[in-house]
Amino acid sequence: MSTAPMKAQKPRINRLFLWTLVATLPLAIVLLNRSAVSDVQPTPAAEPSPTPVLLAPAVERFESLAAIEANPTVKRRPLEIQHWNTSNGARVYFVAAPELPMVDLRLVFDAGSARDGDQAGLAMMTSGLIGEGTRQLDAGQISEGFEGLGAEFGASAYRDMGIVSLRSLSASAQLQPALALFTQVVSEPNFPEDALARTKNQAIASLEYQQQRAGELANLRFFSDLYGDHPYATPSRGTQESLEAMTQADLQGFFQRYYVARNLVISLVGDLDRRAAEAIVEQVSLSLASGEPAPALPEPPSLEGPIQTHIDHNSQQTQILIGGLGVAKGDPDYAALYVGNEILGGGGFGSRLMEEVREKRGLTYGVYSHFAPMRERGPFLVSLKTRADQTELALQVVNETLSGFLAEGPTEQELKTAKQNILGSFPQTTASNSSIVGQLGSIGFYDLPLDQLEQFLSEIESVSLEQIRAAFARHLDPQKLITLTVGQAAPEQAD
Repeated sequence: MSTAPMKAQKPRINRLFLWTLVATLPLAIVLLNRSAVSDVQPTPAAEPSPTPVLLAPAVERFESLAAIEANPTVKRRPLEIQHWNTSNGARVYFVAAPELPMVDLRLVFDAGSARDGDQAGLAMMTSGLIGEGTRQLDAGQISEGFEGLGAEFGASAYRDMGIVSLRSLSASAQLQPALALFTQVVSEPNFPEDALARTKNQAIASLEYQQQRAGELANLRFFSDLYGDHPYATPSRGTQESLEAMTQADLQGFFQRYYVARNLVISLVGDLDRRAAEAIVEQVSLSLASGEPAPALPEPPSLEGPIQTHIDHNSQQTQILIGGLGVAKGDPDYAALYVGNEILGGGGFGSRLMEEVREKRGLTYGVYSHFAPMRERGPFLVSLKTRADQTELALQVVNETLSGFLAEGPTEQELKTAKQNILGSFPQTTASNSSIVGQLGSIGFYDLPLDQLEQFLSEIESVSLEQIRAAFARHLDPQKLITLTVGQAAPEQAD
């Protein structure tokens, strides 16, 4: 814990909306209302207006973001995705949404922990200190500035990306100063030494707490075993040694390399027309150095054979992870794998794993499987917890269920039900601007076609049993999986 004296502070910048984006991101890339799309480039000679031109009100105006979010009657219109590049190289994805008097802006940088190099946790620390100060403003002034405008600011980092976000009312009196403050915070962070010391102490304390949790230990070891020397193996939260050694200069160097326009995707949704949107993204983009895109990541190496690991841990239950390499974003087999996984273990109750492991044998409260595509091949993972004395039986049932699914595939009824569940849930993803801005950012960041979402839903509707069997055969080898247990006794020692 930090020994520095702490002053009473006003609540920190509101990041609730960012966690909403994070929660919707895995589903965002696959589920969205069918949309008409266009790829319209701005006229090079045209000067964007310095002042956003706001659309006429389409619905009753609201006094605050909270009032908008609390109104369940506002409906979205069909989406039209527009795409262009800013003058210094940022890629833009925009949807006009005049139904709500608000604007959601999301900056997605190729600045995740895969870019940490030999300084684990650098991306996380850099992102965590954006908003802690600029050359002119301290953290308190930044927080008060956004709160006084009714705006919401957020910043975070993941394995692939670093994200900075703004939500504001679209009225000029709120939007223009919010954008000015946001632009300053994003382009001029000074990573103050006191904030760095405090954040490092908090991060180290968090690591110590994580060592007490079997699930966290399992995740760290799983990614290490799966990715080896690949950048995806880097612990995103860092290590005690890497965090203690981290300096202000390290954060400044990371920011200057990766938080640049040519390494940036901007997604924008709101009560704006095209001219206003161009002005906003130019304002933000031109505040950043042009820079260069991050280099391509290497392809993760395939496992040469099965890996079985047990970690002794004094926990009431044993955490089990079974998995291997899955697919990258944009893989042509993803729709078939998504539907198949819904049947195997992604659909909760009614899935094969849940039926065999929980319903028939009562070995766990829940068991789930999922693919997590990233820029390079992300993991496929089966996860559950069980009593230590049931670990061996639980592993046997999971492996038999997975092997049976790989050999035989789903049934016609399972396929029909899975399609109904998936296609029936997608309209929910158009309920908020924040979910849509996340979807646009994902499309841009992963270089997916503008009609990717429509293509995906069409593939879901048409996927066949044979396509699912073939896709799983291509991407999952039961002889090249990791089996990891964390608990009181290794599986072979269980009674």
